[in-house]
Amino acid sequence: MVGAKILIIDDEAPIRKLLRVTLEAHGYTTLEAVSGQNGILKATMERPDLIILDLGLPDMDGVEALSQLREWCFAPIIVLTVRDDEAGKVFALDHGADDYVTKPFGMGELMARIRVALRHVGNQADEPVLVIGSLTIDLARRIVEKNGEPIRLTPIEYDLLKTLATNAGRVMTHRQLLQQVWGEQNYETASHYIRIYVGHLRKKIEDDPNRPQLLTTEPGVGYRLIAHS
Repeated sequence: MVGAKILIIDDEAPIRKLLRVTLEAHGYTTLEAVSGQNGILKATMERPDLIILDLGLPDMDGVEALSQLREWCFAPIIVLTVRDDEAGKVFALDHGADDYVTKPFGMGELMARIRVALRHVGNQADEPVLVIGSLTIDLARRIVEKNGEPIRLTPIEYDLLKTLATNAGRVMTHRQLLQQVWGEQNYETASHYIRIYVGHLRKKIEDDPNRPQLLTTEPGVGYRLIAHS
């Protein structure tokens, strides 16, 4: 998505400058905010295509800013974090982040993550409406309903559901899901991504997430979306 609008929420001026210069050199438009509240306000007014959010903000916890954004914002959010432990990263993903990059980070890695995230919200060709059990998935409009009621999904949650739905009844291996949802990046060692997002999806599409009837686990292999529930 050349020309995509990217909002940078970070209180460190050198980081903002580095991101601005690099992103604009790649054809993106940038917006900047130096605090959580300012970032939320700019996101509300400008409706960016993607948000880069530093979790170490001066006025509020970055995860709180993330949670507030996720109440209404469907744009991909990539968090910057100095938390190099898996629990911290999982916590950010659980609260609505689509991806994370640990500081200090390489710009090549971040640009790759941005391209993957934007691909999830790129223009979609005309595609059919899938009906699987209580779910209705309009692939052209990216709308998901359960029992006629709309479900809010993040871009990655949607792409994971779409991948499973277009292969309903088939077992999708961890490797297949990693490649199709996260692209050609080296996510093979990050299989916890799948576990986290499957958990997210189950909370939204299952009547009882603890006893899933639609999205089932094939132990040691992958996941299957049941074609008929």
